[in-house]
Amino acid sequence: MSAVSPASAVSPVSPAAGHTYQYVVLRCVPRAEREEFVNVGVVLRSQQAGALLAGFHLDERRLAALDPELDTGAVSDALQVIADVCVGRTGGGRPDLPDDGRRFGWISAPRSTVVRPGPVHTGIATDPQAELDRLLRLLVR
Repeated sequence: MSAVSPASAVSPVSPAAGHTYQYVVLRCVPRAEREEFVNVGVVLRSQQAGALLAGFHLDERRLAALDPELDTGAVSDALQVIADVCVGRTGGGRPDLPDDGRRFGWISAPRSTVVRPGPVHTGIATDPQAELDRLLRLLVR
């Protein structure tokens, strides 16, 4: 059995190892009483990399299986608001939030709407955009 020195047990992540990030999966919950949802997007924030990124994919066939009368245009509009918040657009009902941390906090806050965030998760990646693409492939598409 080998011993771990206290200094090496809690060492910061080196830039070569990557940047820490947080992400939420965005869910479309057409009928809350049924507690069914389809993952429709991912929002990723890396403070170290200075990134707040969002990606979406609407599978209308899967959504129609949960609710044939769902207004997918309204779902797209809700996702566009999230994309706008990520890049700091304001007005038209969008919040005026001064930094990525507050924007991610607003996006990741629990809510009872058709599009809502899941729990916040963390990870480490060298390329936030590539990691967002990977998460979209893994969790949404």
